[in-house]
Amino acid sequence: MDFATFYDVAWPRVLRTTYAVCGERQRAEDAAQTAFAQAYAVWSRVQRADDPMAYVRRIAVNAALAQGRLAFRRRELSRDVLPERAHEDDPLAHDEVWQAVRDLPPRQRAVIVLRYYDDLSERQIADVLRCRPGTVKSQASAALATLRVRLEEPALRGDHHGA
Repeated sequence: MDFATFYDVAWPRVLRTTYAVCGERQRAEDAAQTAFAQAYAVWSRVQRADDPMAYVRRIAVNAALAQGRLAFRRRELSRDVLPERAHEDDPLAHDEVWQAVRDLPPRQRAVIVLRYYDDLSERQIADVLRCRPGTVKSQASAALATLRVRLEEPALRGDHHGA
C-alpha cells in the first residue's frame, strides 16, 4: 500500500483516537499530523511493520500525551468571560461518560481510550505507551475506580434530596 492510500484509510481512526485521548480537536489534529509526518519520513520501515496502523497509533498517542505535558507547562491566559456551555461541534462534551473520561489523568485516559475505544489488548496498549503490561493494568484499574465513583447514581451515594 502506498502512503497516500494508507493516510486516507488511517487518518479518521487516528484522529478519533487522539481526540479521545486529549479531548481537544486542535491538539488531536496536531498529534495525528505529527504521527503521519514521522511515518512518511520512514515509510519504507512503516510498510514492513507487522501492523502499520499500530506503528502510527503509537506515535500519535504519545504525541498527544506529550502535547498535554507541554500545554500544562505553558502559561494559560485567563478570560474575563467564561463560555456558558461546551462547543456545539464537540459531540463528546455532551456525554457524561466521556466527560468523566476526559477528566482522568492523561495516561489513565489513554489506557481507557485504547482499551475500550480502540479495543486493544493490555500488551498492545503497553506497546503504544511504551510501558509494561502491569503498568497498563494498574492505570486501567485506577481509571475504572475513578469512573465508577464519578458515574455512580446519586441515590447509590446516599444523596437523597427531599426523600
